[in-house]
Amino acid sequence: MLRIRGGVGGLSFQFEELLAGASALDGIVRELAAVDEEAEAVRRALFAYQYDSYTSGSTAIIAVGEAARDVRRVRMELEGLVSAVRASHREYEFAEARNALVLRIGRTGPAYGPLWGLFGLPPVTLRDTVEDEVGMAPARLALLLGLPPGQTAAGGPDGGVRGAVRGLADAPGLEFLRPRPVRIIGKETWSEEVDVSTAGLLLRAEAVGRDSGDIEVLGLGEPGSRAWVVVIPGTQLDGLPQGTNPFDAGGIAEGLGYDSAETAAAVRRALAEAGAEAGDQVAAVGYSQGGIHAMNLGRDKAFLADYNLKFVLTAGSPVGGIEPAGGIGSLHLEHEADWVPGADGLPNPDTKDRVTVTLTGPIPGPEWLGPGLGPGHAMGRYADGARDVVASRDPSLAASTAALAAVVGAGGTATVTRFSLRREAMPPGRGGPEAPGPRRSPGGTPADRTQKSVG
Repeated sequence: MLRIRGGVGGLSFQFEELLAGASALDGIVRELAAVDEEAEAVRRALFAYQYDSYTSGSTAIIAVGEAARDVRRVRMELEGLVSAVRASHREYEFAEARNALVLRIGRTGPAYGPLWGLFGLPPVTLRDTVEDEVGMAPARLALLLGLPPGQTAAGGPDGGVRGAVRGLADAPGLEFLRPRPVRIIGKETWSEEVDVSTAGLLLRAEAVGRDSGDIEVLGLGEPGSRAWVVVIPGTQLDGLPQGTNPFDAGGIAEGLGYDSAETAAAVRRALAEAGAEAGDQVAAVGYSQGGIHAMNLGRDKAFLADYNLKFVLTAGSPVGGIEPAGGIGSLHLEHEADWVPGADGLPNPDTKDRVTVTLTGPIPGPEWLGPGLGPGHAMGRYADGARDVVASRDPSLAASTAALAAVVGAGGTATVTRFSLRREAMPPGRGGPEAPGPRRSPGGTPADRTQKSVG
């Protein structure tokens, strides 16, 4: 039910281990070569004393010579072993490159479709198809328009989805896609028992998404040794005046094209207002669009200068093109029938700190008739997958869930602060509506409410 890439059990890390082992053996070979050279020098130095006691002198010279010969034999065996390890690494890399090529041919060559399953290969999924098509679309369009190699039709040298988003944002009438400042207009704080399991945190992201423009910051542990979890929801297309919700379509553009610069700044301010101190450990959780913003925190220099981001958890998020800073662990849940994770046209890298889990559970036919982005994108399905991840004995998943648990602990009572965020409205005359006035929340209080404490 799970396909797993990356982590300590991933192929890339195994390749790294092979090369690290070969390098360590190289070090031993160099040390043995030095011992061999020193032993030969000792043997030659004994020649001058041979005539003082011919029997004992000859015996000493022979003993040192035999010892040097034994060292030389071990060194040569290790050199052969190093060569074999490096050859093994090359053969594995060649095999993986060939497999990747065959898989891509199977996805993009319609003639291979009916025969694909006969070779025992995994089926071509909706997620894979979208990823491949999006990944090749800029190059195809550039070729059609006769642009130079390395240029994209929409975004110039940036390339890929990032370049396409920036190119669209520069087009007349699409200025609303450009980032605008995101501010905090209100917050609520209370205490509650929090489920910090992988599934529990993802379900919190779904709950936060029911209120437009909100994020949550969870404070865990005792003062002085606190850790924090930032929960960011998915895309929201209604509920607020046009363009003011940071998680609308413009939020997708900001995340994929502009590294979530404004949203990341708002998250940093929210952590400070919640009580986080410089250097505190942080985990970020995001669903769909929220996962893009969560991953972008991992390469935001200002955010990393203030806080120690240790882990990122995403579900149904296109984050293959986001490379976080070293040492930040991440776990990505995707479903093979969910096209959204493939929308950036790039697979998630296979590294030691980054684990991608593809859920393969079947989806009943009637569910495909429902509204939304498809049943593969449903949060309930991802929450079920998260429970399977925790129960798995796979080494990559065990290490990844342990890394998350090291930040959030065992759960219990947490301080929950829910922040309301708003994007600055478009100026009149630039394609945006008039700036909205105060909005009444469902509870009857203004949208820019002040802090409310709930015991």
